[in-house]
Amino acid sequence: GPSAPPPGWLDDIHGYQGHKGGRESLVLFCSLLGFFSATFSNLPLLLVPTISEDVARDALLKFVESKWRYSSKPARNLTFKELNPITVYRYRLETYTETRTSAWQFEPYNGQVVDGPQYGMSPPPWDVPVTLPQRYTDVVENIRVPHTSFVKTCHKCHGCGRTRCISCFGRGQVRCISSYILDIYILYMRQQERQSGKFHDSRCTFCHGNGRSRNKCHFCHGHGYKTCSVCHGSQNLMHFILLTVTWKNNVEEFIPDRQPDFPDKKFEKVTGDPFFIDQNLLVYPIQGFPDQEICDASTRLINGHLNRFSSTSRILQQVQM
Repeated sequence: GPSAPPPGWLDDIHGYQGHKGGRESLVLFCSLLGFFSATFSNLPLLLVPTISEDVARDALLKFVESKWRYSSKPARNLTFKELNPITVYRYRLETYTETRTSAWQFEPYNGQVVDGPQYGMSPPPWDVPVTLPQRYTDVVENIRVPHTSFVKTCHKCHGCGRTRCISCFGRGQVRCISSYILDIYILYMRQQERQSGKFHDSRCTFCHGNGRSRNKCHFCHGHGYKTCSVCHGSQNLMHFILLTVTWKNNVEEFIPDRQPDFPDKKFEKVTGDPFFIDQNLLVYPIQGFPDQEICDASTRLINGHLNRFSSTSRILQQVQM
């Protein structure tokens, strides 16, 4: 692909200091809009549903129907001696974040409008207006930062619009392949001639011994140069700062390991009934849940998300259930 300009080739833009040239992205830090304190989210009164024999039988029949080799007769005639329901809780935390990174980009300059510093000061990274997508959806959007564009001579061809062909080194012709192979053959023939005393004309019949092919270099078509791959012959490049805004929904779950015979991956197919949904800019750890492991997991995951995302991203919203 097109090569990046060397370090120091580009000037600093106010609010985007730290770019050393090239296309490496710079993570733009922001301050967290909220704060975390020792507050807890209280849960409503929990009513754990009970499972009757009819509900259990219907669930068993649905499972049998999904297996074409199974017979439904044993499930219909099954007699329950003992029914022990087991309630499994699953805790889920979603943190919706917005991350902004910036990097220098360039494109061939062909007379297009240049939105440079003469039109005003560039807005800081977190002041560039964007349209928020639907919450909890992963979206990436690239935005050209206003007033950061300027035109500069192409760093690869230095304003020539073309570069020397790397195949023929600017000669327009390449060495005859037949002559190159013949050189090896000549060494062998000269040894034979010294022994026999007979000498032959060992010149290549394609290039007549001059080592040059009659055909032009197929890379540059005999010109010795090629159009610059960076500026595409325009001789100048327009540089600008590209802001990449990434919205991501970071999801983490916790399931108490109480049923070793039931893999955690099976729970991904189970919807369950959410009896508690807490949504806010920042949610707080759960307190008062009957299962203490859920309370501990809530504290651990919320603290983990806060430490992980608050320094490099903007937390837009959280939801726990």
